[in-house]
Amino acid sequence: YTSLSKILGAEIVNYNLREDNGWQPDFDELENMDLSRVRLMWTNYPNMPTGGNARRETYERLVAFAKKHNIVVVNDNPYSFILNDKPMSLLQVPGAKDCCIEFNSMSKSHNMPGWRVGMCVSNPTFISWILKIKSNIDSGTFRGIQLAAAEAYNTNTPEWHREANITTYRRRRDIAEQIMTELDCTFDPNQVGMFLWGKIPDKYKDCEELTERVLHEARVFITPGFIFGSNGQRYIRISLCAKDEKIQEALERVKLMNDNK
Repeated sequence: YTSLSKILGAEIVNYNLREDNGWQPDFDELENMDLSRVRLMWTNYPNMPTGGNARRETYERLVAFAKKHNIVVVNDNPYSFILNDKPMSLLQVPGAKDCCIEFNSMSKSHNMPGWRVGMCVSNPTFISWILKIKSNIDSGTFRGIQLAAAEAYNTNTPEWHREANITTYRRRRDIAEQIMTELDCTFDPNQVGMFLWGKIPDKYKDCEELTERVLHEARVFITPGFIFGSNGQRYIRISLCAKDEKIQEALERVKLMNDNK
């Protein structure tokens, strides 16, 4: 979420997400920061890359935090329907529309990456600000895609696509968990989303040592967690976006690497 802020010359301030706090914001820590010039706060639940799920308590505290400090909270929520039994929205909290914006994307929930179709929900004032910019920088999305997206979001449309997605991602998740186990990594089985986030064993100095070993010995690329921030130094991420046979092949290669060590 830093790219546009950098283009605009805004100063970016990072805040901590930690495993011991369920990858939720530490509000005591936030309150101790200098918030005098903060105008916008980005959140992402269900979280990527950690798979930490949304919590009602977190959403309620975010709304209270935004109102107290006159900050607009923007929650990116594209993973809400991926392996998640209880999808939530920040806007379920009373008063959230007054100070919050929520995004969603059909690229994740409806397998439509590249179509550039998403959803933005907020109050009329915030939406008017967004439209003022987008109407000047975006060309209109092809109407056929817009109509297809509207039908897919229609509550009367059968949910077969969602059920098919859950089945597909569950299959891949089972294989990814086996890869994590083969690498002696630990993970939270309750995480949601289309990735699996795992903590590396103590025998490696950092995640890059493990991912480089797997890359060169097994010819399998696994994402090192440090690219998502300094708190990811001891974590790796496995994507569930590859086809089943590719993830299975990765598992077999990692097993062979372990057999040859």
